[in-house]
Amino acid sequence: MPDPRVRTVAVGRAVEIAGPKDRTTRTASAKSPVEGSVVVHPEHLEGDEQADLENHGGPDKAVYAYADEDVAWWRGELGRDVDPQTFGQNLTTTGLDLRSVVVGERWRIGTAEFEVAQPRIPCFKLGLHSGDPTMPRRFIAAVRPGAYLRVTTTGRVAAGDRVEVLDRPAHGVSLAEVFTIYHHERDRAATLLDVPQLAPMYHRWARERLRAPAERHRPDVGEGV
Repeated sequence: MPDPRVRTVAVGRAVEIAGPKDRTTRTASAKSPVEGSVVVHPEHLEGDEQADLENHGGPDKAVYAYADEDVAWWRGELGRDVDPQTFGQNLTTTGLDLRSVVVGERWRIGTAEFEVAQPRIPCFKLGLHSGDPTMPRRFIAAVRPGAYLRVTTTGRVAAGDRVEVLDRPAHGVSLAEVFTIYHHERDRAATLLDVPQLAPMYHRWARERLRAPAERHRPDVGEGV
């Protein structure tokens, strides 16, 4: 693949939108690309918000990256145009297969450094933001989850910055594998306990899976962005 870079940097504020059963819900999924460099704070980009801090944001979901190649795949899959910001990402990457990225990889982008923490788990807000209520289920089936990043060194990032891989853990467990285990191959939950860099939520889930009957821990779509 070509030299990996950031195509766009996007941020957004939380707003109220129409939700299920004629209720409104608060979301910051609508993020818009910005020009120039953006300050990277310990848990977010300057100008960016997370609407539900119980399930979104925090150090293990500080910045969300999604690949331009995956957006293009969705255009082919859905047979229609797909807005580049459909998935609410902060960083749109190009030249990087995010499915094969290893959990715990360390990246330098601009003057900031990041660590790959986990794949995204979609929630109903993806359906609302995309205008397609089937999107959360489609997202799970597609196994193209993007990458949540934790910030290890603050700095600044901008469109056009190179994504430099500084370190790749030897365990080799990729974002796609974590996502697949959580949603499709739950009998492999123990594998996640061997990935120390993985966000703690997945370790808790794996321990519960190993302790309790399988039918009590079926995955859902409630902990997305």
